[in-house]
Amino acid sequence: MNLSYIRYFVELAHVQHYTNAARNLNITQPSLSHAISQLEEELGVMLFEKNGRNTELTAFGREFLACAERSLGTLDAGVESIQKEAAGDGVIRLGLIRPLGMEFVPRLAAEYLKKAENRNVSFTFHTGTTGQLLDDLAARKYDMVFCSRPPETMGFSAVPVGRQDLVVIAPSGHPLADRDSVTLEDTLGYKHVYFSKGSGMRSLVDEMFEGLGKAPEIACETEEDEVIAGLVAAGFGIAVVPYMDMLKRLDVKVLSIKHQPVDRLYYVVHDSRTYMSPVATKFHKYVLSSN
Repeated sequence: MNLSYIRYFVELAHVQHYTNAARNLNITQPSLSHAISQLEEELGVMLFEKNGRNTELTAFGREFLACAERSLGTLDAGVESIQKEAAGDGVIRLGLIRPLGMEFVPRLAAEYLKKAENRNVSFTFHTGTTGQLLDDLAARKYDMVFCSRPPETMGFSAVPVGRQDLVVIAPSGHPLADRDSVTLEDTLGYKHVYFSKGSGMRSLVDEMFEGLGKAPEIACETEEDEVIAGLVAAGFGIAVVPYMDMLKRLDVKVLSIKHQPVDRLYYVVHDSRTYMSPVATKFHKYVLSSN
């Protein structure tokens, strides 16, 4: 069904006069008559009937008008939305690990929105583990994610945008709690609360201990940094975690790691093999230029 013919039909339905409708549409009256005839032939019913010098809708015409206006309204709204996004407006869908939701990502987004040219931009924020975020990025649920380094096998583009200090935390009253710093070797005599394999931190902590040629005794595993901190505070063991301000509010001792063998970097990750909207592309460039 010809979209222009539907628009012609709607105009004629409102004006109820072929000559006037054709003038409003900037087409000839024969062209308008042909379009309406084609619609009526395709639908198999009469849409208009003469009433003196005017043209009125039939019952079928009134029914089709309601459908046509709904359809055109939806289509026009979609076109307007896409045109706004093409001009740099729209929604940016971000995924992030929770520690980066405390300050880093909110600060980036807030500073971006302060710029006058970004006044019609908005964000959605979704948290999860690195593994979950990367799977959702592959499913195109996000424009980009902020997380640990993705596996190379996933084929994502990843650029480091910051780092976190790694620390050891111990429950109050633990034998290590009277120290201010430790070596990784010092921690091997105690049970660890460990990151599970769904966390981006797991491979990093494994790498640290592999450098010693030894592995810690694991008391329990979980994916979330905050949950690990809570378990340590409850006395389940000690842990190697990225430093978080929330540690100040827990009953744990924070110990720096002497001769720390690796840094914990976090990355902005996107899939360069898929189309990213202009508004998301612009923000991605802003993130890279801010670091």
